[in-house]
This record gives sequence, C-alpha cells and structure tokens, in this order.
Amino acid sequence: MKPAFQIAACCESDTGLVRSYNEDTCLVNNEDGYFLVADGMGGAAAGEKASSLFKETVVELFSLTPKRHLSRESLDELIFECFQSAHTRILAHVEEVPSHEGMGCTAELLVFHDRDVVIGHVGDSRTYRLRNNKLEQLTSDHSFVQEQEDLGLITREQARNHALKNLILRVVGSSEKLEVDLISSAAQPGDIFLLCTDGLFGMVEDEQIAEILSCEMAPEIKATMLIDQANYRGGKDNISVALIEISAP
Repeated sequence: MKPAFQIAACCESDTGLVRSYNEDTCLVNNEDGYFLVADGMGGAAAGEKASSLFKETVVELFSLTPKRHLSRESLDELIFECFQSAHTRILAHVEEVPSHEGMGCTAELLVFHDRDVVIGHVGDSRTYRLRNNKLEQLTSDHSFVQEQEDLGLITREQARNHALKNLILRVVGSSEKLEVDLISSAAQPGDIFLLCTDGLFGMVEDEQIAEILSCEMAPEIKATMLIDQANYRGGKDNISVALIEISAP
C-alpha cells in the first residue's frame, strides 16, 4: 500500500546556558512513524532517568507491537500504555531509590496513523502544527497558569511571566493515577509538526517560532536555529525539539 505521506524529521536537545546537566530527551523514528520529547524533573540524575524511562518504554512497546497492524482504537490504547507503563516504572524506580522521590517528566508522543496524527500529551511540553505559515498549539499545558488563563483570571501575557508558571499539575511519575490527553488531528502535505519542551517556548515567542519553521530549509537547520534562538534569549532551561515535516509521497 502506498504510504500516506513522505516524512522528513529530526530532533535535537541542548543543555542551555544556565543548567549544568540535560534532563530532556527526544527521539524520531521515521520507519515506524512515532516521535517524542520528554522533559525530566527531580534533579540531575532523577530527571534524566525519568525522561529516559519514558523514551525506553515507548521504544520497547512499539517494537513489540508493529504499528502497521494497529487499528486506530488499538493505537490509542498503545499510546496510553506507553505513558502508563513509563509512569509505573518511574514510581517503581523511586521505591528502589528513595533519594529520587519527586522525579517525573512531561512528555509528548506523536504517532502517524494513515492521514491523521495522534498525540499523547502530559505536562507542559507542547506540540505545535504549522500549516499555511500559521502556527497552532495543538496541546494545552497541564499547569497552574494555564488553568488560571482558561478561567479568564489572567491574560496570556500574564501567564507567560507569572511567578508560578513552572507549577505543573500533571506529570508522568508524580502520583498513583495518570491522566493522558489523546489528541487527534488530520494531517496534510506541507504540515510541519513541532514537539518541544518549555526551554524553547519559554524563551522564544510563537511568532518567531513560526518564522523559523516557515523557512525553506532542512528540518535539521530549523531545529538548530530554534535552539540557537532560545540560547540567544538566555537559555535558562534545557531545550529539546522534534521537527516532523510531511509531503506527498
């Protein structure tokens, strides 16, 4: 069967200019059509371990269940299982290493299914789509300030500079029960999907992200430009991006 799209993708992660360690991770798998970023928390060793456990879980579960054999319903179940299994593994790790209590990660997992993308989302990492040079945020942050903004109590600009902007309400590994957002979106040739941690969008405005993504350059160059911009503006956090560009086969 002819594939629905041709995919060009890359990912890049950078420590930034302030922190001495990188708790982020990212992965692209063009062959199986899945892509992820994860932002660890809980200190150098614990945060890095949490995001790595998420990535390892996704790779393991997708290798056990070839995506080409999955119905849409089964794919939703597989994405949920990736998050839930990583969640369970992180909690089990904390039981073995109590000094890592408080570790966890935010995570984005994007998977192609025919002419759609399905996104699993937990935390305040984000997935964007650029279509016809217009940038749209497909996920909603699981954060205190996003909740306040949704209630109309603060503006978008106030949320961006709020003292509690790093207060995350949902994290893989943070509690006994995990809720996962599953978001489906139709894809079309020319779309560009960006998965990123808050080290990018916390430093670079959406308008500039859109401008870089709209450039006629290879995804690898755009990813580097995005990270360079975040560092130019202060690089206060780890920065990770995964770029996925699709075209007609």
